[in-house]
Amino acid sequence: MKKNNRNLSIRNLHVSADGKKIVNGVSIKIKPGEIHVVMGPNGSGKSTMAQALMGHPNFKIENSKSEVCMDGVDLLNMSPDERAKNGLFLAFQHPISVSGVSVQKFLWGAYKILNPKVKNGILDFRKEMELVADKLGISKEILKRSLNEDFSGGEKKRVEILQLLMLKPKYVVLDEIDSGLDVDAIKVVADGVRRAMNEMGAGVLLITHYQRILEFICPDFVHMLIDGKIVKSGGMELVEEIEKNGYEIN
Repeated sequence: MKKNNRNLSIRNLHVSADGKKIVNGVSIKIKPGEIHVVMGPNGSGKSTMAQALMGHPNFKIENSKSEVCMDGVDLLNMSPDERAKNGLFLAFQHPISVSGVSVQKFLWGAYKILNPKVKNGILDFRKEMELVADKLGISKEILKRSLNEDFSGGEKKRVEILQLLMLKPKYVVLDEIDSGLDVDAIKVVADGVRRAMNEMGAGVLLITHYQRILEFICPDFVHMLIDGKIVKSGGMELVEEIEKNGYEIN
């Protein structure tokens, strides 16, 4: 019987930045349709891990120790665009602005790169994009504006979820997608994540400080990250423990 290797497998991940070790041997295996949550205090290495997985040049993965495979394919020797083409998606904690490139133009361009044999034209894509955007509370006017330029924090995070739902990756890393959002915006973001899991079967790695978004998304696994190491794993009971006692290890 052929072994099922459909997963995002992170084994013994070691990451450094500016010569300083930040992530120290993290191992997580995410299957399609699963959601894994990583929680930890500021400076624990959460965002560093997210950026390194996507291939940010400022964060060096120690390849001799680390292994990251997606559906059996080694990601560590791939460039960031190759990782995206293979189905990895990162929603940024602080999305950057791209002046002169509208949201809809950016999305269409990215979609064509990821789907070079696509038969549907731009009109069909735009129709689907507008339907998805409407469900996320994103107006047509925002779709015509330069990507993230003068957007509010909530608008930026909603557009990140729009990208996720339109580009349809296999595995998703959400770097504090809930930071700075009010309850209504968190509900919208959470609904988008659930859709990605239910409709696309995406595996999700959600990085967060707070319990709020987890009230709307029930994770399969929760991991506590401290000083670049996973010190404890569990389910929602671990979230409740963190909410009650902070990041003290019991």
